[in-house]
Amino acid sequence: MLNQTVLVGRLTRDPELYETENGNKMTRLTLAVPRSYKNVDGQYDTDFINCKLWKGVAESTAEYCKKGDLVGLKGRLQSGSYENEQGMQYFTEVVAEKVTFLSSKSKN
Repeated sequence: MLNQTVLVGRLTRDPELYETENGNKMTRLTLAVPRSYKNVDGQYDTDFINCKLWKGVAESTAEYCKKGDLVGLKGRLQSGSYENEQGMQYFTEVVAEKVTFLSSKSKN
């Protein structure tokens, strides 16, 4: 069986590094990934894909990447659920194993 995802897209916001209760580094980000075909209006739709990064991958991405940067991401799909006041909520996200910085803005 295989669970592997490869994405190339732009960051929708600056990555922020968090530390979990047990000391692991983590960041969440959203990648804007344009589709490879046009819709009925002749426009390319964009998918916004939630991603989670851990440890060294999270630290380096938070340090070197900013909103709008183009990155390549290799990882796996993960689904889960939680309950809140609206009831049971389901989510799917990509857990990154590797991030490749394809472009970055110079730090001023």
